[in-house]
Amino acid sequence: MAKTACPVTRTQFTEKAEALKVVINGTELLADVKEFSTGSFGWYLNGKIVVTVDGKPLSVQVGMNLTVVGSKEAEKGG
Repeated sequence: MAKTACPVTRTQFTEKAEALKVVINGTELLADVKEFSTGSFGWYLNGKIVVTVDGKPLSVQVGMNLTVVGSKEAEKGG
């Protein structure tokens, strides 16, 4: 199966990408633009939300990576 090519360069992404709003169970969180240690890039989110189960509020840790497919092999130039 052929790999998916990333349509932007690493430089284009880091200069032009903006934080993404992510909504989980009605709570808005912000995922920041990030270059991962693996060489891929995308967005990263870490935070806490409250989820109610059986009338009881539960504190929930949220960790999320949104990785651009093919970004690990993306060109570095602009």
